[in-house]
Amino acid sequence: MPSLRVYFAAVATLAQIGAGQQPPDPGAPQQAPPPIVVPPVLREYQPVTAERLKHPEDGNWLMIRRTYDGWGYSPLSEITPDNVSRLRPVWVFSTGETKVHESPPIVNNGVMFVSTPNNQVIAIDAKSGNLLWRYRRPRPTAAFVAHDTSRGVALYGDKVFYAAGEAVLVALDAKTGAEVWTTKVADNSAGYYISLAPLIAGGKVMVGASGGEFGIRGFIAAYDLDSGKELWRTYTVPAPGEPGSETWPKGNQWKTGGGSVWVTGNYDPETNLAYWGIGNGGPWMGDRRPGDNLYTASTIAIDVATGKIKGHFQYHPNDSWDWDEVSPPILVDYQRNERTFKGLIDVARDGYLWFLERTDGRIRFIEGKPYVKQNVFMRLDPETGRPQVDPSHKAGTGKQAAYCPSWWGGKNWPPIAFSPITRMIYVPANENTCATFTGAAIDYSPGKRYTGAQVNFTVVPDADHFGEVQAWSVDTGEKVWTHNFEKSPTWGAMLATGGGLVFSGGTNDRKIHAFDATNGKLLWEFPTSSGILAPPSSFLIDGKQYIAVHSGWGGDARGMQANFNRIFPGEYPEVPEGGAIWVFALE
Repeated sequence: MPSLRVYFAAVATLAQIGAGQQPPDPGAPQQAPPPIVVPPVLREYQPVTAERLKHPEDGNWLMIRRTYDGWGYSPLSEITPDNVSRLRPVWVFSTGETKVHESPPIVNNGVMFVSTPNNQVIAIDAKSGNLLWRYRRPRPTAAFVAHDTSRGVALYGDKVFYAAGEAVLVALDAKTGAEVWTTKVADNSAGYYISLAPLIAGGKVMVGASGGEFGIRGFIAAYDLDSGKELWRTYTVPAPGEPGSETWPKGNQWKTGGGSVWVTGNYDPETNLAYWGIGNGGPWMGDRRPGDNLYTASTIAIDVATGKIKGHFQYHPNDSWDWDEVSPPILVDYQRNERTFKGLIDVARDGYLWFLERTDGRIRFIEGKPYVKQNVFMRLDPETGRPQVDPSHKAGTGKQAAYCPSWWGGKNWPPIAFSPITRMIYVPANENTCATFTGAAIDYSPGKRYTGAQVNFTVVPDADHFGEVQAWSVDTGEKVWTHNFEKSPTWGAMLATGGGLVFSGGTNDRKIHAFDATNGKLLWEFPTSSGILAPPSSFLIDGKQYIAVHSGWGGDARGMQANFNRIFPGEYPEVPEGGAIWVFALE
């Protein structure tokens, strides 16, 4: 078979003849092809080291939340409450894709990397907005990706690591976008797919599998950075005889028990432990899988060296509300009664704010309280944090139950942020949402939906708003301020900055907003081309601070918007879709 070079040369010759030109003389000296011009920003690309990931420069945004602790905090302080009103767009870049865009702009010394739905990674000159390279991975015809999104890429050395939706891990050359290696992570035909960004830690690259709505057995796996060889794989539903297996029924349900991993974990370099949020069980009704069902609806602490689960905390055993624990807790030390705790803080989908303590293994309960209307938990055990559930608000097979918050949760996947200056966390919350579930018998079939529930979205009667941005003091455990959105849900990930600001999108008016981090006053907003779900990031070039965000509505935000419009016809119209990166700076 002739090479592609020969083929394209023949095509070029035919084109010359068709245009009336003489074909080249085969005996004549051949001119060398023009050299590939590498832009200076790529020629000067600085490799990402383990030390840089642990201690990133203030002006770079090297991972999805910038630091391993998950704070979503930039120390940059040029943009302040006094001058934020002067923010203006400096460039906009269309991704060419619709569907939901959920990846933060990752920036390393002037090179920006973003990922999009439909298996695309783009490198952009962060100062000019010019395209540097574009990678597309063709998706197999038979592939099915239920949530076709990407929540970002990871950087290490001279590589960009990306998880394709059909459960394939890809390493790209950061300067060219060329594939270095690929590794199949799971069988997409059985319902496995990936929506999260890889995590680089402890000399490994880690990913987790989604697909709990299809009866998968969730897992987290680690791979060699240079070759893509699998190093370990830890399942989130234990097999018989493994720790936690006693919390599952006898039989084979563990094989289809769910436990998806939706969002990248956070990491503690001191203990080499990574903290991952684990989704709910399969099928959705807990009476179909009696027991606590570890490690569903939990945070687990994984030893990065071995993959061993060293500790866990389960937020609500035997989940029957589709309250996946989508997010990992942030790592922040906090005060209680003049004592400092090495903390984990999780704003959970179940509507509760959880203050936990991390150790070299075990995760301890400290405090939990609702941050939105929640009518399922009657009380928490003061020692263990285990909730006492009101059975009237727990659905089962053939049994309907109403509950709040809805299956989308008080907060879904968009991450919170923490400011070490204010000592507050900032939460994108949805208040006054509820649901009814009715369970139904269902049989497992590979690659088919395995939920066994009829669902209906409802709202609290006479609710005066739904979306909120909340601020909570980590040291008092009390809410400090709230900003309400009367006619919009909130699906915007949060960014806190050293300039005393909090940035977030998430609303159906397509705007990015800036709040005073201390008191919650709305200081600035700007409409983009679509709604914003992705986390904003901030970076520095030539001494100038920029705010970058990926605009692109869709997915679960679109679904919630449609349900609001069903309840309030005409009041919640469709939000324009289409991905674009927006970059702002002071004028």
